[in-house]
Amino acid sequence: MNHVIPVTEVRQGFGATRRRDHWWATPAVVFLGFSAFIVYATWAAFQNAHYTSGPYLSPFYSPEIFGDSPHAWFGPKPGWWPGLLPFSPALLILPFPGLFRFTCYYYRGAYYKAFWADPPACAVGEPRESYLGEHSFPLILQNFHRYFAWVALVFILLLAYDAWKAMWFVDAGVEHFGIGLGTIILSVNVVLLACYTWGCHVVRHIVGGRLDEVSKQPICDFAYSCVSSLNGRHMLFAWCSLVSVMSSDLYVRLCSMGIIHDVRIF
Repeated sequence: MNHVIPVTEVRQGFGATRRRDHWWATPAVVFLGFSAFIVYATWAAFQNAHYTSGPYLSPFYSPEIFGDSPHAWFGPKPGWWPGLLPFSPALLILPFPGLFRFTCYYYRGAYYKAFWADPPACAVGEPRESYLGEHSFPLILQNFHRYFAWVALVFILLLAYDAWKAMWFVDAGVEHFGIGLGTIILSVNVVLLACYTWGCHVVRHIVGGRLDEVSKQPICDFAYSCVSSLNGRHMLFAWCSLVSVMSSDLYVRLCSMGIIHDVRIF
């Protein structure tokens, strides 16, 4: 005999739900984590100081196109820069990796829930009655993620070069190879950023997802398997790389300010 379970009317309204678990915990942690990073990154970007220490360059300021440090490509701030606008080398480059993350498929789902409550969690009431989706303005701009992915791949090469330069120290006017704690921190940051970037859904499509039978292309099949493995941990690398890039800037900044001293391993 079949038992009929009566269906009662679902409660409506923001936050309304019959869920009894701590559904709010994940959106709350994401909100606090993202907010902390945004506040710190904004503050660090506008500092225009203490972003380099010896061979170390903060990833927030890399590449330093214009600036006062020896890492600058084209020298100090150009004369044509408007006097009313604040200047910082970070402001010239941070928008590009920032937009890559902002339009990332994982981050979309995370901040849609944590900041927009759209919805705050599965089976939880939203603060709005209509949803236009990503086919309408402004969310249609999320489609630019496929282009920002190419820029992010270039940044991995630039940061890898910075990690290489972080292995060369100048003592008594003589440059020599060495490893410091900062070298390790900057190198780990590159690895985590690469794992996050290479695990992007766009990269997965580029290396093999666009093919009908990727198995017939051995090189593409191998690359597709590698990227798919990273893609399965995309959320993990998204958070780890977010923490590592902020930690790298903080380490370089503290060394530059003399608050801590770099540990030279050899």
